[in-house]
Amino acid sequence: MLPDCTDPIQQFEQHLRSERRLSTHTIKGYLRDLHKLDGWCEKQSLSLLQLDSQHIRSCLTTLHRKGLGGRSLDRWLASLRTFFNYALKQQWLKANPAMAISAPKSAKKLPKTLDTDQVASYLAFSAESWIDCRDLAIIELFYSSGLRLSELTALNLGDIDLNDQLVTVTGKGNKSRQLPVGSHAIRALKAWLTRRREFANNDTRAIFVSRQGKRISTRTIQERLRLIGLKQNMDGKIHPHMLRHSFASHLLESSGDLRAVQELLGHANLSTTQVYTHLDFQHLAKIYDQSHPRAQKK
Repeated sequence: MLPDCTDPIQQFEQHLRSERRLSTHTIKGYLRDLHKLDGWCEKQSLSLLQLDSQHIRSCLTTLHRKGLGGRSLDRWLASLRTFFNYALKQQWLKANPAMAISAPKSAKKLPKTLDTDQVASYLAFSAESWIDCRDLAIIELFYSSGLRLSELTALNLGDIDLNDQLVTVTGKGNKSRQLPVGSHAIRALKAWLTRRREFANNDTRAIFVSRQGKRISTRTIQERLRLIGLKQNMDGKIHPHMLRHSFASHLLESSGDLRAVQELLGHANLSTTQVYTHLDFQHLAKIYDQSHPRAQKK
């Protein structure tokens, strides 16, 4: 059965708007994806309701060659499936031609890290003011122990053991783990805890507080790290997760112990931690290129 109007996309849009009551932004996304397919159909002298799975694969290949990545193509296919499912309910089609098709996987982006010299440059600022004293302790702790941003902001006074140089954090899934804290971070923390008394409210248990004496927000930490990066003339934006990635990468480079890094990061699955083996290989490849007499380029 053919649609009531000559334009099935127009009828689909009306369905999304009046029956499903989707937002204008979401509807625009669906229509943008469908018009990509419709444009391809015009070049092939086909209509949307004549397509089979081979046609969809052919269009997908064309879009991929034009530069669309895996995530964009996944969304495109999802829009197509929704449209063709609507066409099935309207009895315009007998099968959904996009149902069994998957997009090519995007290349996995490796997390950005700082090398050890860059970390040293980033941390080379005077901590005379109370805010710089606090920020130095935050950055040292991020890099020393590989904490997540949420883990660091949630820290309370009882979570740090300065004598044993340990910090107890609560990670994803409400799981607690104990982590070692390096001597540089301990020194910075001691300096900050002395200054903290000047600002913290009496009922505030948080280690890191704002100017108002309350627990510091994640947004404030992100902004402070970014500003310090600008002040220290760092390349690119510095953020908390970059310090966590740098911690993991440098630890793996030195130890080669993936299981230990997994435990320290609080990853439930080893596969999550394995991304750092790629970073480690990049480091080794760079050393090889610089050092091997038969690898050096003329």
